[in-house]
Amino acid sequence: MIKQLIRSYVLLVAVAIGLFTVPVAFTLTAQLRGDTNHSVTREAATMALLLGNGDTASCQALEKMAKAYDAEMTKDKVQVQITTKGRPCAPGIPGPHPDAALTKALGQGASTTDWGSKFIWGRNLVITVPAHHGGEVVGAVRVVYSTSGLTSRLWTIWGFRAGLAVAVLGVAALIGAAAARRITAPLRQLNDMASKFSDGDLTARSPVTGPQETQTLARTLNQAGERLEALIASQRIFVADASHQLRTPLTALRLSLDNIADGVDDESVREDVEQATAEVVRMSRLVNGLLVLARAEAKVTAAEPLSLTDIVAERLSVWRPAADERGVTIALWGSVDDRPAVLASPGHLDQVLDNVLSNALEVSPDGGTITVRTESKGDKVVLSVLDEGPGMSDAEKSRAFDRFWRGQGLTGRSGSGLGLAVVKQLVTDDGGAVTLVDAPGGGLGVRLTLRATTQRTG
Repeated sequence: MIKQLIRSYVLLVAVAIGLFTVPVAFTLTAQLRGDTNHSVTREAATMALLLGNGDTASCQALEKMAKAYDAEMTKDKVQVQITTKGRPCAPGIPGPHPDAALTKALGQGASTTDWGSKFIWGRNLVITVPAHHGGEVVGAVRVVYSTSGLTSRLWTIWGFRAGLAVAVLGVAALIGAAAARRITAPLRQLNDMASKFSDGDLTARSPVTGPQETQTLARTLNQAGERLEALIASQRIFVADASHQLRTPLTALRLSLDNIADGVDDESVREDVEQATAEVVRMSRLVNGLLVLARAEAKVTAAEPLSLTDIVAERLSVWRPAADERGVTIALWGSVDDRPAVLASPGHLDQVLDNVLSNALEVSPDGGTITVRTESKGDKVVLSVLDEGPGMSDAEKSRAFDRFWRGQGLTGRSGSGLGLAVVKQLVTDDGGAVTLVDAPGGGLGVRLTLRATTQRTG
């Protein structure tokens, strides 16, 4: 928008300069041409009058005047030529070559002016004036005036105005840039506010400045931000209350079932209690997944630079004991030293890795390997978790991120169907992407593409 305003302003100034400067330049050019024509014609007429007198004094004065005129105007290369009808006069002045203008002057007694070109002028201005005596044409005077001096003055006229126009346009561009930035400053502030909103910062507000229209828009967006912040705050309270109200009875129910199982000797009853306990555990996972999704959809936190290396190392240290119990190896490959930080909301990557590693460990065979690989790709960092489980078909991959969908593998029997849905919601909420790929040699790979940042983490 700033560039468009500058272009419009410069174009307006250019039109104004053109409307003022070009006519003035044409007027000065016409004036220069007219003054030169008048001056040379006057001199030619004076010399024609002397030629018409024909006496000795007049002829001497004519020759003297022609030579003086020629000498004075040497810079402009002026040449005086005369011709007479049988009356010798000023023999030191050369005669002109016969042409139509000379024939017209001697035959009809008419003066002619030839600029040598229809466009401004040619190389020479040629003026032919007849000389009269007693009502008869007795000769003619021709002045050949070089226009090189006029051309130099013409370039000065137009060049000066062209240079002035360029200078004015340059100043206009600077003024236009300053004016455009000042005019668009409220819009940039509104855009900054919208960008912060999209990153989850609901406390962002825009200053109420600028024209009345932008002030009204700023007030409207600020009010919308306040209402949105209030709604999100109420949702946070709801999530916290729901977390407490749902988890507490489920925990109490699981403890009660454990107590019942400890005090029952009947094997069939014990099996029923264990099945009920398993369902309570699954329900707890379901509740936890729903609460995570609710927080992610609410965007209660803004993305910030976080150390991917530290987060991965921490989560792997948590999951390695469980993997060691089954003889599963968790291997870490790659380095993100050149991209030490990724943009993510605090806690999101922890939950993502927990879900992905939990699924990978559950489907991995005893003695298998889970490979965690990091790789920098331009302004992105790719984090991959590869297992050696049964993998997924293309049809299953297309539905894996649907809520409450459970596959036919090991996780399908005990999972809540929310794990990958939670992963996708958290990653996309931070501006990343998640895809499922086939792992080399079989198994499934979860590929997380995260936004990288050069900003160092503390």
